[in-house]
Amino acid sequence: MAKPIVVGVDGSRESSAAAHWAAREALRRGLPLRLVHAWEGLPEPGTQVRLPELSAPQYRARGVLRSVSAGLLGGYPTLSVSTEQVKNSPVPALLAESASAELLVLGSQGLGSVSGVLAGSVALAAAAHAACPLVLVRAAFTRDSEHLSFGGAAGTCGPLRDVALAVDLRQPSGAVTEFAFHAAELWNAPLRVVHAWHVPLRKGLVGRDERAAAKECAETGLAAALSAWRATFPKVPVREVVVEGRPVHHVPRAAAGAGLLVVGRRSRPAALGPHTGAVTHAVIHHVGCPVAVVAHE
Repeated sequence: MAKPIVVGVDGSRESSAAAHWAAREALRRGLPLRLVHAWEGLPEPGTQVRLPELSAPQYRARGVLRSVSAGLLGGYPTLSVSTEQVKNSPVPALLAESASAELLVLGSQGLGSVSGVLAGSVALAAAAHAACPLVLVRAAFTRDSEHLSFGGAAGTCGPLRDVALAVDLRQPSGAVTEFAFHAAELWNAPLRVVHAWHVPLRKGLVGRDERAAAKECAETGLAAALSAWRATFPKVPVREVVVEGRPVHHVPRAAAGAGLLVVGRRSRPAALGPHTGAVTHAVIHHVGCPVAVVAHE
């Protein structure tokens, strides 16, 4: 049985954008879509609730699921959609869902926002511990945003934007690279592979020859790391981008204009907390396009 794409919804603009992004991705992948609303205050299944203060949140949750589902089916009539209310707090509920999902998709507000259940601690915890790849989507990212400008205006008549992949040659990951190549193949879009390099800090100035050698080493290493993947996905056009500087600063800039940015994060026990690594944390907060976070060993 095909694994679904799971979306956490809470009635916010961010979760609505995430649901629509997930719907398009489900159609591209030929997968069903599952909408989940989690709240620990829900009554036990089958329980008759008579107190208004208990029944109102339950009705609101049902209304959120119905509204999002109806909107998706109106826009994507061939989509297979199911909904479920889960009696649990959002983090454990969504992490449990990720164990049987192809993708987990959540809304994200990025830096400086304070409202929205899924925008802060929930999204960061899911990014750190989800069992499947996680995609975070901003409210402003729409179907038109996926496409390049065409004839002076953004719209679906233009081609899809490219998929960007951040690569760390010190810790290369086949799982992260494969996800990005596969996404580009599904989108029929180019893949932009970004690697940031820098000469380690030390006393004294770095000479021109040393910098040139470090750059050449980065370019050669990236080409070697991608060679087998180019052969596996021969239809995916690949552009390699090697930039000088620390990845935490330069990867978000180098990925500007992409339709999806793919980054990796090291798998870690749940007890270690919601840590994703500096680069992943930076792109989640500062990149406007959807960000896919893929775990690797």
